[in-house]
Amino acid sequence: MIISCASGKGGTGKTTIATSLALSLGAPVQFFDCDVEEPNAHIFLKPVITKTEPVSIPIPDIDDEKCDYCGECARICVYHALAVLKDSVLTFPHLCHGCGGCSLLCPQKAITEVGKEIGVIEKGSAGDIDFVHGKLNVGEILSPPLIRAVKKYVDLNKIVIIDAPPGTSCPVIAAIKDSDYCILVTEPTPFGLYDLTLAVEVVRKLDIACGVIINRANLGDSSVTEYCDREHIPILMSIPFDRDIAVAYSRGISIIAQQREFRRQFQRLYETIKDEIS
Repeated sequence: MIISCASGKGGTGKTTIATSLALSLGAPVQFFDCDVEEPNAHIFLKPVITKTEPVSIPIPDIDDEKCDYCGECARICVYHALAVLKDSVLTFPHLCHGCGGCSLLCPQKAITEVGKEIGVIEKGSAGDIDFVHGKLNVGEILSPPLIRAVKKYVDLNKIVIIDAPPGTSCPVIAAIKDSDYCILVTEPTPFGLYDLTLAVEVVRKLDIACGVIINRANLGDSSVTEYCDREHIPILMSIPFDRDIAVAYSRGISIIAQQREFRRQFQRLYETIKDEIS
């Protein structure tokens, strides 16, 4: 079973939820931190990293002796990663998505592909938890290829927990795609509600079952609860704003280590999710 944890909005506490759930389960667990632009689950899980591997995407390399500057490569590139001039071709590697269309359709076969490293994958373990995360290189803008590379290590014989990036754009879709269930973490504020509605639209488009966890539930108002009632979205758990939890978080201490009664709550959360998708 693959359980992803998303938010729509940054800072709602999805990493807190994802790591706490992983630490609460006694069964074999794989944890994937797919927030590759700013991975931080390792701060709470404290894995021992045993393997690092680079991840590259293919970008075009032009053979000037074969190229006749017909412009076909630039015409088919929807990302404008190529510009054909009178006697040269300019490539813009940061715009290239590595689709391979230019090399496939070049009439003169003047384009080959070379690898461009965009980041690394680090693998390890934290006790009984298999840990994988990606780190996007500084200055790179394309995180979905790295996220997909991270997810290649998914083992469906284990409980898979994915910590997704914030937002509702391509990186989030790459992270939560193929999940059996998506936990949407929000907060009871106007910003939290607005971004939750966007996240719900995404998971419904992807046909993924979902439920909501309200973090800092004793702040704000009841608008998130009312929205979930209207949309028939289950509220899986509510976590109050608690200074002790916030202080522990700032020190890299999990919520279940700071307040042990939460361990049983996260175990019940898993049982609830399992019942919903069975």
